[in-house]
Amino acid sequence: MIDLSVVVPLYNEEESLPALCNWISRVMNSHGFSYELLLINDGSSDNSWQVIGELAQQTKQIKAVKFNRNYGKSAALDTGFKLAQGRVIITMDADLQDSPDEIPSLYKMITEQGLDMVSGWKKKRHDPVSKTVPSRFFNATTRLISGIKLHDFNCGLKAYRKEVVKNIKVYGEMHRYIPVIAKWHGFTKIGEKVVEHRKRKFGTTKFGLERFMFGFLDLLSITFVSKFKKSPMHFFGLLGTLSFLFGFISTAWLIWKKLEAVYILKIPVVREVVDQPLFFLALVAIIVGVQLFLAGFLGELLVINKSEKDEYLIIDTIGIDS
Repeated sequence: MIDLSVVVPLYNEEESLPALCNWISRVMNSHGFSYELLLINDGSSDNSWQVIGELAQQTKQIKAVKFNRNYGKSAALDTGFKLAQGRVIITMDADLQDSPDEIPSLYKMITEQGLDMVSGWKKKRHDPVSKTVPSRFFNATTRLISGIKLHDFNCGLKAYRKEVVKNIKVYGEMHRYIPVIAKWHGFTKIGEKVVEHRKRKFGTTKFGLERFMFGFLDLLSITFVSKFKKSPMHFFGLLGTLSFLFGFISTAWLIWKKLEAVYILKIPVVREVVDQPLFFLALVAIIVGVQLFLAGFLGELLVINKSEKDEYLIIDTIGIDS
């Protein structure tokens, strides 16, 4: 088994790739690491793939995958995790804002301190306020909900034991919450390391403010899925049962009061059951309860019969055995 797999997702980074690959090679050779460099081309529209091909002819450790279109960072990381063969897996961005010089320290934290994963912390950032302020807010929210004491969940520079990446699945836009996913899979030894954050030399950032708009929803989603994906009936069934019982008991009470007024108290004029707002609230509660219960039942069927499929198409590879 080789020491390290470096997974680099990229999108339109033709200018930075030569410097990045050479830098990684220098670090690996100077420390005597055996390694592979996995470049995941996420549907770049520039000459990134041609540059990768030229670099692969110079460095045999380079392996690459090309998607037919841009699927996002999560799909790229998930593919890299599946292909990685190293004892320790390092992920980093391709824009040269992450420093490969951090790799040896990250490797030691995994192998010598027995951590499952180590997340980088860009304590001093070279980003505009429009990115740093929302980032701090969502990091604080994630710490509160997940209970994981990290300062920077979305830092691209991370290290993992091989067992971690082989037992988690990253999908949608969940790459920023990989520590949360790892924790819910039982990998709780999560560390943090202050890392250098460099100014971008080429191109422009691929992330806009919309990622922060959806970040909180993503966090709620991963928290819910992690807790209830194996038994959705526990969530939907409980809510459905409570809603149905409220509606049923309310309806029964209204009917009883009607019968009591007519046949026991002999009141000549009694308000109709259907004229009372509580009746319609109860009716809605019964319908919602049944729907929630059915949602839980269908969820259970999907869990039992699930068959996971990758939603991205690989159209070319370099150095990957088919």
